[in-house]
Amino acid sequence: MEILDYLKKEIEDLDFNSQKEEIGQVIEVKDGTAKISGLLNVSSMEIIKFEGKEEEILGIALNLEETEVGAIILGEDSKVRQGDVVKRTGKVVSVPVGEGMIGRVIDPLGRPLDGKGKIESKDFGLIEKIGPSVIEREGVDYPLHTGIKIIDSLIPIGRGQRELLLGDRISTKSSLAIDVIINQKTEAKRPICIYVAIGQKRAKLARTIEILEKSGAMEYTIVVAATSSDPASFLYLAPYCGAAQGEYFMNAGKDALVIYDDLTKHAWAWREIALILRRPPGREAYPGDVFYLHSRLLERAAKLSKEKGGGSLTALPIIETQAGDITAYVPTNVISITDGQIFFDAGLYLKGQRPEVNIGLSVSRVGSAAQTKAMKKIASTLKLELAQFKELEGFLEFAEEVDQETREKIERGKRMMMLLKQEERNPLAFEKEVLIIFAAVKGWLDKVKLPDIKQAEKDIFEYFESIKPEVLENIKKTRDISPELRLEMEKGLREALQKYEV
Repeated sequence: MEILDYLKKEIEDLDFNSQKEEIGQVIEVKDGTAKISGLLNVSSMEIIKFEGKEEEILGIALNLEETEVGAIILGEDSKVRQGDVVKRTGKVVSVPVGEGMIGRVIDPLGRPLDGKGKIESKDFGLIEKIGPSVIEREGVDYPLHTGIKIIDSLIPIGRGQRELLLGDRISTKSSLAIDVIINQKTEAKRPICIYVAIGQKRAKLARTIEILEKSGAMEYTIVVAATSSDPASFLYLAPYCGAAQGEYFMNAGKDALVIYDDLTKHAWAWREIALILRRPPGREAYPGDVFYLHSRLLERAAKLSKEKGGGSLTALPIIETQAGDITAYVPTNVISITDGQIFFDAGLYLKGQRPEVNIGLSVSRVGSAAQTKAMKKIASTLKLELAQFKELEGFLEFAEEVDQETREKIERGKRMMMLLKQEERNPLAFEKEVLIIFAAVKGWLDKVKLPDIKQAEKDIFEYFESIKPEVLENIKKTRDISPELRLEMEKGLREALQKYEV
């Protein structure tokens, strides 16, 4: 059942002769919003109905003032006129949720956009909802593998975590988020993925959906789309619809991942609505509640306790920065809400590093608690070594000669940075990540010439896939590295790298 059909049925069942009935009148219509008088007892986020239209038009009450109500119009504002009669419905806005949404592209009201017919759903989720309490949550301890070496080893993400992706427009943050969805296909405990596109061009969105379909990821993904041609009210509602979809699966004891791409445009849409409704502007013309706008959204992501079913909702919000300025208003707001951030540095992008993650400005506040034992053992020293490499590399610009030990550290650092490069649409399985990072950290690639690093990586994977597949299977199954397995890995690496005289 479509959301509008559902709302119409609910409205028809209401007794408008009761004392709850209230009739208002439109006094002003402007850019997708309406000011209404007369609805003195209307609730925030309540559905209202514009009467006397051929095609029923609904709205959502947002601004509750002393004598007026500011509302956003769900549909074409050109059909709403000054003087139109408005009625309360007594229903708070909700969207259809459930298994039937998987594999579909929907708008922020839950209506299908993919031409595959109606979506049958008996369950509905509230657009606005308070997240789980502290008592209902438990610590994040299970990894969400992204398939991106630099993230899984250095800035791990756990299921139930909120990790911010931020960077300039030219950065690959959105593309990496799509790779994270694609990588879930091979995960044992595969989460349901929700991709929320906010203010994107239709052509870009179509390309994204095509990528997901070709990779087979749409079979476990829901796409919520509010394009740049949609009214600001749809851009405002889109992430809340995505959160409602994810909450359904979390409350059912399953894992879900929601990606908000991006919350900068969401903040712009809210600023537009707020200014039209004459809310007082503050810093950078945003209304004062823009922080609360994102905090109440991201607080809905959680790892539920076993008593509550043990489900999780992981949130990856995306924020666009201007000239790499992470100290701007909206970026700092979201940084303070989330459990860490991954900063995509435009300078590294222009130097050819992919993904262009700035390790120094990126952090996961969950840390190694969200890593398997295998990754924890081998990656524990990696971040320190790369930080030392960056310091020494800067020092080398001013020093004519360095000692042999320093030279070796710099050479190893260069190899590690080369190894952490990764092409788009090529997420790695967890066991392969462990294998190749083990090879780098333990010095197996130190004698490989720098231009041959990527070829050596391919040779290692080909060898273990064809000659020693049991090693990869063992890492995948146990998620740990035993002394016996370590010996097998070292023996295999020696044989795989023979031509490099290692």
